[in-house]
Amino acid sequence: MKYSDGGWLFKEGYEVKFAVHVYDARQTKDQLTLYLPYSYVSNKGATLDGGLLTMEVKSPREDIVGIKLYNYKGVQAKTPEFELFTEEITPVITENEEIYTFQSGKLRVEITKGEGLTTSFYYEDRLLTSSNPRSKALVIDPKGKTHISEQLNIGVGELVYGLGERFTHFVKNGQSVDLWNADGGTGTEQSYKNIPFYISNAGYGVFVNSPDRVEFEVGSEKVSKVQFSNPSQSLEYFLIAGDDMKAVIEKYTDLTGKPSLPPAWSFGLWLSTSFLTDYNEETVNSFVDGMFERDIPLEVFHFDCLWMKEYEWCNFIWDERTFPEPEKMLQRLKNKGLKICVWINPYVGQKSPLFDVGMENGYFLKRENGDVWQWDKWQAGLAIVDFTNPAAVAWYTGHLKDLMAMGVDSFKTDFGERIPTDAVYFDGSDAEKMHNYYAYLYNQIVFDTVKEVKGEREAIVFARSASVGSQRLPVHWGGDSTSDYPSMAESLRAGLSFGLGGFGYWSHDISGFEAGATPDLYKRWTQFGLLSSHSRYHGSWEYKVPWIYGEEAVDVARKFTKLKLSLMPYLQAQSVYTANKGIPMMRPMVLEFPEDEMTHSLDRQYMLGDSLLVAPIFNDTGEGSFYVPKTAGLWTDYLTDKKYLGGQWYKENYDYFHLPLLVQPNQIIVEGSIDNQAEYDYAKNTRIHVYELQDQASTTVYDVAGVKAGEVTVVRTTIESFEVTITGLGDATIVLHQDDQVVEKHVSEGTQTL
Repeated sequence: MKYSDGGWLFKEGYEVKFAVHVYDARQTKDQLTLYLPYSYVSNKGATLDGGLLTMEVKSPREDIVGIKLYNYKGVQAKTPEFELFTEEITPVITENEEIYTFQSGKLRVEITKGEGLTTSFYYEDRLLTSSNPRSKALVIDPKGKTHISEQLNIGVGELVYGLGERFTHFVKNGQSVDLWNADGGTGTEQSYKNIPFYISNAGYGVFVNSPDRVEFEVGSEKVSKVQFSNPSQSLEYFLIAGDDMKAVIEKYTDLTGKPSLPPAWSFGLWLSTSFLTDYNEETVNSFVDGMFERDIPLEVFHFDCLWMKEYEWCNFIWDERTFPEPEKMLQRLKNKGLKICVWINPYVGQKSPLFDVGMENGYFLKRENGDVWQWDKWQAGLAIVDFTNPAAVAWYTGHLKDLMAMGVDSFKTDFGERIPTDAVYFDGSDAEKMHNYYAYLYNQIVFDTVKEVKGEREAIVFARSASVGSQRLPVHWGGDSTSDYPSMAESLRAGLSFGLGGFGYWSHDISGFEAGATPDLYKRWTQFGLLSSHSRYHGSWEYKVPWIYGEEAVDVARKFTKLKLSLMPYLQAQSVYTANKGIPMMRPMVLEFPEDEMTHSLDRQYMLGDSLLVAPIFNDTGEGSFYVPKTAGLWTDYLTDKKYLGGQWYKENYDYFHLPLLVQPNQIIVEGSIDNQAEYDYAKNTRIHVYELQDQASTTVYDVAGVKAGEVTVVRTTIESFEVTITGLGDATIVLHQDDQVVEKHVSEGTQTL
């Protein structure tokens, strides 16, 4: 929210009061409370008719400090609120003549006592950011609505990232960001997944603890400030500090929740019917059999909207005109080794047989007069399921359980963004706060149902909308992209921004959703899609099977699908790390190489896990432009073994079977023995690739359940000799990529010298 008119004035119609100084303070063992008048109080008489802002300082976890600002405390508490995982922390609280100090772990906050109210945040004596005078504000907008606003300084060279899945520029400096879930596609400033958390390359993050319509001005109202405001009588934010950006994300997800470990099969290729295409069982079988006949491994088949009758979304009933025996059909598909996913949403059209049931039992959102809240967007007479009503949840999930009993394994949880703010909820939740939060509630209910029926190891959804906490419910995909290179690039930017909010697993519609792709784009997006954490072919009016785009597209799909499946030991290890730490599998370069300033604004390449650099090609000429970070040792092209010196930009041309896919030096990548399915024994007959070893490297192999199965350590003992220790893997092949040579050796369990 912008309320300033230049550097000194305010916009017409806005009333703004700034907290001026600390007049009084109270202290308990775990909290510091400060009282901040809106004008300077020089005597007791000045306490009359002035008002003050109260500031509470506390710590929910070590190295995290919470600041709560409120004007009027007596407003009724409104739900929902984000679930936080706190610990009992006893901070160190001190004061002297000039400042109050509050310390949690290595993070210290200093608040000045003088007239120029300043709040400064230090991590191990390094200043992270500060809130200067005229930063903490009570703002009343022209409509009479109260907001609490805060400003934190942006340092010279400091860059800000995150705030959810944003399709705008990756670096958020200069942007106004309105956190309001919307179904706006991938080409606007709107977002399906708004997360009130940003992270800075200065080594800290800020989480605004509110599902409300929080607004951020990132160097946009005041160019050296991040300003954020909450439409309420209060605002609470947490500043999170760490040794680096990874540590900040890890601590943020300690507070808001870690990603669940998705089933290993989900990393295989997903194929969709697409959205509005005509299809029946014969069509589906032609797709599935066509993939297998062409030796393109397929893991999941997805039925989009038209598995149900049009006008009746959702009715959870297979359309008998096209699927007369759905249970037998699903069993036939599962006999081919496939998992089954079906499309759902949290809406019920008026023509659906379920509408009357939901209306009669009070399962839908209502208007203030008691009517069912309805409109005609998406489906005629559409109603929205009220997931705050336990009976509605049981009713809705009962239909999901019936589908799983038929053979469905997972659900594409589409929509959940167009949630009204004039609706009445069963539990009395505030409609404004529920707008963004609804996405979490909807997906959590579906995810938990899958987990209940299938077990924790099999729990997964394919979600479009999200809010804070949704990272615990993988997987998410990037929404409705268009079939062109700019949209492919904006999808990647959004995915990288999204990952910085603790979302570990992310996908996108390979070749774009809207309109048709060219064969060129289809092949390039296939490369990108199969080097993402999760991979799905999906479209709108067109089928997305590769043979429609030519025989070379078939070959490209086969090559990169098999490449991904052969990398499953590596990918599963990275997935376990993601679930444990909250660090995304697809990582912005700045996250992995913060010391190299050239990486800080890169958004057309990424690290897939610790070791692999991926630079998708975004043009029809085959030109790949990429930056190789500064490291000790040479980088190696995984597909060709070509070497690259770090700290340089490169431009090269690539055919459709290649792209920049580089391995960081001093890394081990374990390659599996199977390339036609995602789940297999990752510890059997492995090929252990060691790249440009400087001193020593090690890696762990996990099984399909995420349990440690084996370990490899390689030590360079002299210029030409290496000591290899293998446990839990049995016989294997070690491949040394060293100094322009590739040497293969058979190795056995235990320690041996090469």
